[in-house]
Amino acid sequence: MAKQRKVRDSGFKARVALDALKERETVGQLAKRHGVHPTQVQEWKRRLLEQAPLVFDRSQGAKKAEDFETAELYEQIGRLKMELDWVPKKAAQFGE
Repeated sequence: MAKQRKVRDSGFKARVALDALKERETVGQLAKRHGVHPTQVQEWKRRLLEQAPLVFDRSQGAKKAEDFETAELYEQIGRLKMELDWVPKKAAQFGE
């Protein structure tokens, strides 16, 4: 049988990548301690270094806030549309 892949959450990946950045232990030691392959530790470290500037990018934060606001408005429109469709159906049931 094939071995089942372990799914790691983003918090775990971040902790391992930060440990790798600190360089207090070798990648092999970190991999053994956290139970992952050394190549995976290197990959997470590389991704952290590449994407770290995005954390402090104001335009990305504004875009995410705008996307959230837009999604919230579309959700509200959908709710109101459902309520509007519901009223004539209930009125027809009561014979009005």
